[in-house]
Amino acid sequence: MGRVVALATVAASLTLGVALETSVRVPRSSTFVMSAAERQPAGARRRRRFAGSGVARHVSRGGEVPQAVKLLFGAGGIYAAFLYYGSLQEDVFRYASATGERFKEVWFLQVLEAVFNVVVGFLGLCATTGTQGLPQRLFACSGASQVLAKYCTNAALANGVSFPVATLAKSGKMVPVMVGSLVLGGASYTLRQYASVASIVGGTAIVSLSKNKKGAAAAQKTELLGFLFIASSLVFDGVTGGIQKRVKTEAAKRGVKPKPYDYMFWTNAYMLLTATLFAVGRGELVRGTAFCVANPLVMMKIMRFAACSAVGQSFIFYTIANFDPLVTTTVTTTRKIFSVLLSILTKGHTLDAQGWIGIVLASAGILVDAFSKNKAH
Repeated sequence: MGRVVALATVAASLTLGVALETSVRVPRSSTFVMSAAERQPAGARRRRRFAGSGVARHVSRGGEVPQAVKLLFGAGGIYAAFLYYGSLQEDVFRYASATGERFKEVWFLQVLEAVFNVVVGFLGLCATTGTQGLPQRLFACSGASQVLAKYCTNAALANGVSFPVATLAKSGKMVPVMVGSLVLGGASYTLRQYASVASIVGGTAIVSLSKNKKGAAAAQKTELLGFLFIASSLVFDGVTGGIQKRVKTEAAKRGVKPKPYDYMFWTNAYMLLTATLFAVGRGELVRGTAFCVANPLVMMKIMRFAACSAVGQSFIFYTIANFDPLVTTTVTTTRKIFSVLLSILTKGHTLDAQGWIGIVLASAGILVDAFSKNKAH
């Protein structure tokens, strides 16, 4: 846990500069006003110039918390919660009982994670008062597609895909969107976007191949199933993105604007409903409970995992509420790179030169994607 906090602090500090640049845009009118005031005394011009600059927006006024402190708090919370979340997620699926049995009840895990998020979302909803007249059918579709995406990611881990590879692969969310556009026509993309996706996919493939050089045929077959789950997860991510856009459009037509905790509560409520139906139908509630009773260490890790998910989402909504959503995207995107590095450093993954080349290539693609969004903004 100490390594997680230390890495989270470093990561949040590195991200702070980039995110601040994104969050602060000085209007051109500020420059015009300063130019018009050149006849004022030099001291007054300096004070006016400071007040019109982006720096002034990060200085406490009247006891207010500086924006830089708010961002460091939000980014640090996101990093700490989700770095530990990823570490626990990997621990759950790498755990082997005394009899050699491994945890496979993924829907059981999704139920517990959704329960924690629903509770925190409900508390946030009570504190901020919920919005009436929301498009519940679309929220239900969004919740179902999101929990299916999460299930596929965890199922990939349960079927032998390593955490670093799964995390890097999940960063290629534009892949199914681009494929759909190429096949069906529609949106066009820049060369930089294609290069970013190619770097992520290529880097992930290089890392995976470097780890499979000495793998047994049976293990490689199982991992192939894991990669099919990753591909399915990316497809569900694309579906979720489209539904979320429709939620905003439909809400605007109804004259309502969902608040952050509206999204958290209702989305997770439908995720919980979907996960419960699958868990009951597949008998995973009983088997998952039995496994956790027999292996209390796993149960403790799952509870912490679910708590980190809820806390991390709260920090995400806090950051969204105080800054442009693009700032949050930058933080959550770069967090994945540090999650991969933390896993390699603490979980005993061994990479040869080829593997590290893949890590660098995929990380470069992730960073290019994040920073190109900032530039476009």
